[in-house]
Amino acid sequence: MNSHRYGKLIAAGLSLLMVTSLAACSDDTSDNSPDKPTDNPTSQATGFAQDANTLVFGVVPDSVDTETNYQPLMDYIALKTGLSVKYYESTDYAALIEAAIAGKIDVASFSGFTYVIATNNGAKIVPISSIVTEAGAEPGYYSEAIVPLNSTITTLADFKGKKVCFVDPSSTSGYLFPSFELLKLGISAENDVTPVFAGKHDISVTKVAQGVECEAGFAEDSQVALSDAVRVIQRTHVPGAPIVVSDTLPDSVKTNLTQALANVTIDQIIAAGVAKADSDAFRSTFAATSPVNDAAYDLIRQICQQTGAKQCQA
Repeated sequence: MNSHRYGKLIAAGLSLLMVTSLAACSDDTSDNSPDKPTDNPTSQATGFAQDANTLVFGVVPDSVDTETNYQPLMDYIALKTGLSVKYYESTDYAALIEAAIAGKIDVASFSGFTYVIATNNGAKIVPISSIVTEAGAEPGYYSEAIVPLNSTITTLADFKGKKVCFVDPSSTSGYLFPSFELLKLGISAENDVTPVFAGKHDISVTKVAQGVECEAGFAEDSQVALSDAVRVIQRTHVPGAPIVVSDTLPDSVKTNLTQALANVTIDQIIAAGVAKADSDAFRSTFAATSPVNDAAYDLIRQICQQTGAKQCQA
């Protein structure tokens, strides 16, 4: 679930390479923008991002409905922990990585790629589960290569030389896996196409459908399914995006969060008293969670090595 900002790949790559230095400087700045949750003097002592009564839940939005879609899960966390849950919407992946490195979030929904980048750069976070959208399904989703309905493009090889929409340089399904699939065909996502970074999955779908800024592109399957103006020409399975918890939290809180989120169904959330979970909107994005651990993202590390993606580097 993602956001909007980048126009050029070089600028995006530089911004991600600056993540570590930005995080190191974050405690010395007075910037209280949305990407930098306000420091609290008690947070360092308690191990919480804000204070011992609050859990900060970080997300990169993939559409305008992101907060609404996550609210029932946040309500469930509050119910299970007895703590207030504060929604923290990062403007992009780099900012969420920075927040994780700086210890500004307690719980978060990462992409697999973002998780690997964050931990490579020193973020003290641990994956505990992944959201599945269909009952009985395995964690994961699909990165889909898309074109306008009336496009003459029929294969991924036809992307060469085209204006191609990606989501964000740190998006698993919107950049890392697409760049790997292109590379297998001898196509560089940097040099053999004109990359356009849409910022969010839904915006990538919209731009491809319009066929002006982007002649083809990539997005996660849940957002592609909402459009009848694009055609899918290839799909690639992606490891499930992890829900992570800060490793600096008190052990009792980490244990509570792990037990509450590792394996829970939508029916259990509703039965616990979260009425907002019983809605079409939440059901379209959440069926259950399934436990995952760090090893679940070794495939992403392997793709990082094969693509040489700068974003993967510490």
